[in-house]
Amino acid sequence: MSEGRLLLVEDDEAFAWAASRALARRDYAVSLASEFEQALQLVKNESFDFAVLDLNLGNCTSLELIEPLRERNPAMRILILTGYASIATAVRAIKLGADNYLAKPADTDDMLAALRGDSAPDGDADLQPMSVRRLEWEHIQKILEQNQGNISATARQLNMHRRTLQRKLQKRPVSR
Repeated sequence: MSEGRLLLVEDDEAFAWAASRALARRDYAVSLASEFEQALQLVKNESFDFAVLDLNLGNCTSLELIEPLRERNPAMRILILTGYASIATAVRAIKLGADNYLAKPADTDDMLAALRGDSAPDGDADLQPMSVRRLEWEHIQKILEQNQGNISATARQLNMHRRTLQRKLQKRPVSR
């Protein structure tokens, strides 16, 4: 018996292959999309119980898939998965209708717990202050979100050279 239909939208080929196999072994019927347009076609043609969406898909974001997914099945559980986690994008994803938000690297058990909504945050994590580098990353993400992704406007607002900002954005954020 199947646990349900799951849409996995992930542009990292190796991660997508491993995750889809692991989810299939746990009795989920997995449909895989590696780009936005392919995912949108699947959403229009099929109904899903769950969705795991990689936040960044090349030049676009998977947040635009949340609304069509919700229209198709309002009860579905949606998880945003990203290697570039920030408070600003987490808040935006939840406001748009995602049920949970998880930073990579995440294993299958973490993803399923987040999808079910039974993942408990680490109690000690809230007691540790963020590093200066992490605070900088969060602030940049907040200002970038306020400027709707416009790097030039964000750089001006941060009083930073545009290329410097681009270099900072290309780096993975520190975890704390």
